[in-house]
Amino acid sequence: MNNFVVSARKYRPTTFQTVIGQSHITSTLKNAINRDQLAHAYLFCGPRGVGKTTCARIFAKTINCLAPVEKEACGECESCLAFDEGRSFNIHELDAASNNSVDDIRSLTEQVRIPPQIGRYSVYIIDEVHMLSASAFNAFLKTLEEPPMHAVFILATTEKHKIIPTILSRCQIFDFNRIRVEDGVFYLKYIAEKEGITADDESLHLISQKADGGMRDALSMFDKAVSFCGTNLSFKDVAKTLNILDYDTYFDITSAIIDGDYQTTLILFDEVLRGGFSGQLFISGLGNHFRDMLMCKAPQTIKLLEVTGSLMEKYRVQGAKCDASSMFSAIALLTEIDGTLRSATNQRLNIEIGLMKLCGLGKKKTSDECSVESLQLPELREEVKRPIQKSSEIKTKVEPVQQTVESKIVAKSEVIVEVVVEEQKEVKVSENIEKIKEKVIDTESKKVPLPTVNVFSQSISGNSIASILNPTKLGEGGKAVTPETVVSVDADAQQKIDKFRERFLKNLNVERPSLTMVFSEMSVVNNIVKINVPHSTMYEDIMRNKIDILTILASSTGVKGFIDLIVNIKEEDLSRRIPIKVEDKLKFLIEKNPNIAHMRKVLSLELD
Repeated sequence: MNNFVVSARKYRPTTFQTVIGQSHITSTLKNAINRDQLAHAYLFCGPRGVGKTTCARIFAKTINCLAPVEKEACGECESCLAFDEGRSFNIHELDAASNNSVDDIRSLTEQVRIPPQIGRYSVYIIDEVHMLSASAFNAFLKTLEEPPMHAVFILATTEKHKIIPTILSRCQIFDFNRIRVEDGVFYLKYIAEKEGITADDESLHLISQKADGGMRDALSMFDKAVSFCGTNLSFKDVAKTLNILDYDTYFDITSAIIDGDYQTTLILFDEVLRGGFSGQLFISGLGNHFRDMLMCKAPQTIKLLEVTGSLMEKYRVQGAKCDASSMFSAIALLTEIDGTLRSATNQRLNIEIGLMKLCGLGKKKTSDECSVESLQLPELREEVKRPIQKSSEIKTKVEPVQQTVESKIVAKSEVIVEVVVEEQKEVKVSENIEKIKEKVIDTESKKVPLPTVNVFSQSISGNSIASILNPTKLGEGGKAVTPETVVSVDADAQQKIDKFRERFLKNLNVERPSLTMVFSEMSVVNNIVKINVPHSTMYEDIMRNKIDILTILASSTGVKGFIDLIVNIKEEDLSRRIPIKVEDKLKFLIEKNPNIAHMRKVLSLELD
């Protein structure tokens, strides 16, 4: 039985022309050889498996070739044959990971003095040079800066940042790129043809993408796939061999997410886990899937999508079903989940909650905050934009939108007109505009602001008070503020607000416990709510949301007329302040019990 040689060694490039994906490196080295402008030290740096050591060997072989052909080694002279057979004394390789001491560098510097037997140069390839110790680096500096004319050093590393600057300054630095997916697929096709193996583009693309820019990793995966599949590589078999989720799984789950079908999404996720895949691998892949869908949205970014033609078309079709803003939100959510999985006690539940959030993305109904534009009522929008005239009637016919939609429309005169839209129902709103203006002016003189901002504004200290008072949270609501009820007074206001307060405090205790005591002691007199707060920070927080609170109180409790909120800051009781410093604590205890001072004196106790 013949000895098997892995593809990474069997098909290792032997000339600059066969090096994959590093044309900027090979062209520079070939030009330097052609012009006879060789440096005495080179530094090849880049990720693993991209050709650093391979290029170093090709370079060493070429500069010692006795009859180079078109800037390439001939492969037939004595120097080339000795290199190919592994008996060349001109090329020396040192593994710095295991030879990183000062003594190893001293042996190297003594060896450098010996001139080459055949050829012009003695080439020293030091791999993983960042593993040298600080003392070894210092011992190597002089030799690296002023070596003999026949010596050329080629240092290779995957971690350039670990090399001291004095070494970097003595070398020509070449940064190797990751192998592109297209280049990896091209080289894998070449090897498959050489080996008599048939493979579809999707399977080779999957191998190249999984290699993450490393050609050596891609060839190792190729050998593994051939061992499992034989001479015919199929996409599903390769994905199963490499423990990779195929594209169809992500396409199916994404379709269910777009449709808002969380049940199908969770079932598909369960099948993924039953297949032996980790939740973190799934979330990472789903994030990349949404990223690829987003790249298909614009012709400028489609070139960033590293997939073949058939897959690109599937991404384009599915990406057209989802808007860009939803994809941004989905990618942000998946990234957040991926970052918290390592510390999560229940990873599956964490992922399932995230998937359900994805299914609900963009499906939320904001019935508490609607605009004319969001309801698509062009006739009503035109009526609002027209100048207000005396005793005018605004009549609107609305197409069926949903069962019931409530909307607040704010005109330029800051008059709130509430529009209730029911299925196939004509809505009429009529009012004497001039009288309403007078009422609004009277209201403003009484410092009752009319709400013209978002009901759910965010406070600086956490969840906004308005969101806690949201009638959708508290259950049934009452009548909202309308222009005709702005200046009237409800005799039953205190009773209605007291009834509402019991439900409000339960919500408040969960969302904002710090405000529970404040609102539990509120008093109501003639539609005016009075509360006392202990400090200015809470006062500013409440006043920032005062308009929101008044609006929701009116719409939730059914109080007729306006509701005003008066907030007073209580004087701080210094006597009730809890001492913090040790001296203050001692003083506080002595005031409570004078015997403590006597006991401290007798026992000679000191403050720590």
